[in-house]
Amino acid sequence: MARKADRPFVWANCALSLDGRLAYANGRPAQLSGREDLARVQGLRSAVDAILVGSGTVLADDPSLRVHWELLGRTPSPALPVPARVILDSRGRVRPPARVLDGSIRTVVFTSRSAPRAGPGSAERVRLGERRVPLPSALHWLYQHGIRSLLVEGGSGVISSFLRGGWVDRFSFFVAPVLIGEGSSPALLSGPPAGGPRRTLGLEVEGNKPLDGGVLVWGRPRRVRPGAASPPELGPEGWPVSPRPGKGVKTSRRPSGRDGA
Repeated sequence: MARKADRPFVWANCALSLDGRLAYANGRPAQLSGREDLARVQGLRSAVDAILVGSGTVLADDPSLRVHWELLGRTPSPALPVPARVILDSRGRVRPPARVLDGSIRTVVFTSRSAPRAGPGSAERVRLGERRVPLPSALHWLYQHGIRSLLVEGGSGVISSFLRGGWVDRFSFFVAPVLIGEGSSPALLSGPPAGGPRRTLGLEVEGNKPLDGGVLVWGRPRRVRPGAASPPELGPEGWPVSPRPGKGVKTSRRPSGRDGA
């Protein structure tokens, strides 16, 4: 008998260099996607209930985490879906004037119980775990509060935690035709390297195609924990139907017009 859903369907997406790096030295942001891939990401965003990043990504990039409808050739309107924003911030480092705290979109910030108690702007603050936010608890909380599909965008530590924990149901990685080099540049998979084939994280690649001079690869991890909700509505090629009709967290304010992620 199938297990009852108790967490969102999780889709991990990122752009990386040919040698597996997500950013330049010391985490300096790297714009690895071209216009085609940026538009693809907006389609993904518009098809899910929420977008998740870690505090490191917020501090380094200051993303808005909104859907950039202009890249999809559409004008923002109250009828279009507005995915919520979710931030993993165990140490309570995210503070105004971060754009994710501008109050224009529902935003949930998960912190540990040991983090400072000062509220981060207008966001919902959820305290879980003593030192670090446990992913199973955070995912269950999101599911209990209406989030059925979640797009995980970074950074390296967050994506690695989701992959290593078996919490990714589907992935899409855009591989840019550049080499960055190792050292302080963050990798797609952080943490200890595999000592042999049994320690690797297996992926089932379902497809790939040329894009922006690089290649887009998508599929499913071979080890996935049960309990996911149904995925977003998928088209014949396995991609979300964008935008999702009649779903999403609406806001009384229009999404910000500022450029950015």
